[in-house]
This record gives sequence, C-alpha cells and structure tokens, in this order.
Amino acid sequence: MQSPESGLELDGPRHDPESGEPAVGLIVLLHGLGADGNDLISLAPMLAPVLPGVAFVSPHAPFPCDMAPMGRQWFSLQDYSDEAILVGVQKVAPILNAFLDAELAKRGLQENQMALLGFSQGTMTALHVALRRPRPCAAVIGFSGALVKPALLADELVSRPPVTLIHGEADPVVPFPALPAAEAALKAKGVPVSVLARPGLQHGIDQEGLEFAVLALHRHLVAGNGGPA
Repeated sequence: MQSPESGLELDGPRHDPESGEPAVGLIVLLHGLGADGNDLISLAPMLAPVLPGVAFVSPHAPFPCDMAPMGRQWFSLQDYSDEAILVGVQKVAPILNAFLDAELAKRGLQENQMALLGFSQGTMTALHVALRRPRPCAAVIGFSGALVKPALLADELVSRPPVTLIHGEADPVVPFPALPAAEAALKAKGVPVSVLARPGLQHGIDQEGLEFAVLALHRHLVAGNGGPA
C-alpha cells in the first residue's frame, strides 16, 4: 500500500481464514529489526485454528536494515537514545497508518476488528501508532518491546485499546525493565494493560507467552466480534 506521506509502499505475506469466508477480524504482525514480514507470518498457521475467522498480514518494514546486510527495519537503532527512537517511530507512523487504513477498507472491517501484534521494535511501533489513532483497535499485543517516550502520552494519547505486554526477564536486547515502565505509564493514562514476565527468556517469543497472547486476542478480537466466547 502506498503512503502519500512518503511514497513508500508497504506489503507482505498474508494468511486468510482457512474457512474461505471473508475475514471477521484482522491481525497485523509487525516484525523486529533485521527480519521481514516472512518472520512473524509463521505464527499465522499456529494461531488461525484457535482464532477462527481471523486473517493475518505481516508487512515488510519500509526501510532496509542499516545494521545487517539483510532484513528490514521500522526505524534505525544505531542510535539507541530515546530521542532518536522517537524520531524513528514518528517517521514511520504515517506509513503504517496508511497501510492499516487501506487494509481495513479493503476487507470492509472496522477498527475494533483489527489487532496489532509486534515484536521488539515492532512492539514499539505498534504501541506508538495504536495509542494515537482516531479510534481504538481491538487489541495491541507486544513482545519484547517498549513504550517510546511515555511522557508524550499526556498530550498525544487518543485511543485506549487493551494492551498485552510479554517480556523475557533475561532479555539482553530490550531490557526487561521496559515492561513495568510501560505498564505503569499506560495504566496511569487509563489504558487497560495485562502483562506476563517470562523468567529466563531472552529476546524471543516462547510457548507460554504465545498462549497468553492468544487468550487476549480471543477475548478482545474474536469474542468481541461475535466469535465463539
């Protein structure tokens, strides 16, 4: 999908409902640094049987990874300062927003029929965008990520979708304290938050975390849109 703000085009692999019927829900998967849409779309065959009627799309981030010879990035992490990351998510936000709007329109879905699921900087991007969209999506699921510049929510918070955060306590890439920091900042602004800390887990997604995410998706996306409770 082409973003008028940038001229960049977002697209990626998809997984439609196995029933062949039109989707009643959509999960947008946002990968981490140095990966691409093919990474997280691998979750779709596992999630689809327990999230009936839901389609999946996993867009490739718009920029080539500047820290590896392959892969994509939502924004650069060569400068890991809060200010640089903020500039990065602000730059990519209109690109992702244009993609989300187009996906909803193409499928005839409403905002509350879409969930965002991110990993690492995909989580950072998902949180930044979802909290500022005009209408709340069904849910945001974030693995191993962080909330960028929480203080900005005082002036910029628009939507309060339910947020689920999952993080490994042994994460060497995005340190675990990012989880309680995000939880506290979101709760302070009235955003519903559920969290799961995974002892011993490094920078990744494990089975327990995935099951926790599925419960949230089922509650907020599937059951909330007329699916089986």
